[in-house]
Amino acid sequence: MHEPQKNQRKRLRGGAAAFLSLLLFVSPLVVTAQAADVVKTLVPVGHTIGVKLFSRGVLVVELSDGPCPARSCGLKTGDLITKCNGTQIQSTEHMQALLQQNQDQELKLQVQRGNQILQMKTNAVQSEEGNWLLGAWIRDSMAGIGTMTFYDPESGTFGALGHGVTDMDTAQLMSLSSGSVMASTVKAVKRGEIGEAGELRGNFDLTEDLGPLYANTDCGVFGTIDGCTFATHEAMPAAKNSEVHTGQATILANVSGDTVEEYEVQITKIFDNSGDTRNMLVEVTDPALLAVTGGIVQGMSGSPILQDGKIVGAVTHVLLNDPTRGYGIFIQNMMQQAYGESTEEVS
Repeated sequence: MHEPQKNQRKRLRGGAAAFLSLLLFVSPLVVTAQAADVVKTLVPVGHTIGVKLFSRGVLVVELSDGPCPARSCGLKTGDLITKCNGTQIQSTEHMQALLQQNQDQELKLQVQRGNQILQMKTNAVQSEEGNWLLGAWIRDSMAGIGTMTFYDPESGTFGALGHGVTDMDTAQLMSLSSGSVMASTVKAVKRGEIGEAGELRGNFDLTEDLGPLYANTDCGVFGTIDGCTFATHEAMPAAKNSEVHTGQATILANVSGDTVEEYEVQITKIFDNSGDTRNMLVEVTDPALLAVTGGIVQGMSGSPILQDGKIVGAVTHVLLNDPTRGYGIFIQNMMQQAYGESTEEVS
């Protein structure tokens, strides 16, 4: 996933959103249950989409320098403030309004830090302009462009990105309150170079939703849509992890306008970390794609990987020292998150 224009920031909920790149390191998903791979027929998509996501509460992305109420009560970067004096926080504006309402009265904050729920107490301070502040920069939403991996015509379920939406400042997986996907068109491509990732640059309409998101996980974002009009391929089986092998494969990618093309790649290595988002190493070999993008670029995360007539996974990361290569996730890991079923193979 990537920002529609480099360094551009748009305003969702009055400036609470940030555009971000999602070809980033994310924490691995550990799969503990053991069951057979899910055998399912899915439509591989490969078209870019706009993604917008609103968090459950407000995320602390930075603390003010020096002493401030946020520091004194123990708040840290990456904390999620979910309640203030018992009231569920809806947005950054809502949090700011509660601060102005309570002024110098004691504030009881409920904070989520990882898997911990913490209770903190503090008092806001008044700025020279008369505003009551905690001394923390907060964010409640973000948006960007990524690629839809698969669509399930039976349930309307889709999966995209192959990794989670993380905050650009804290690398924290965003807690999902609500979100949706939108139609997207690729307008330009910045080619990847050694040491600098390329990116797809495109447009999407924040006001027209294709369908809602129901999960933001380490293995991708998932939601439902009523039909997928931009899917160009027929449905095919989802490969078991054991069926994925080194050798020739293809990816579906949308690197110009609304057109999805199939490009040749090589799967050069399979990793044993079956619960991770980096299950295979993929090298772009198609001259046409190399000429346009230089390899894997931001915004291609989620591009489906096809092999032997099956969908085997999705592109997730690019190697900065070699943009022709990157990582891919097993399709079964994405399906586990989409359908809530374990897909780890029984030995």
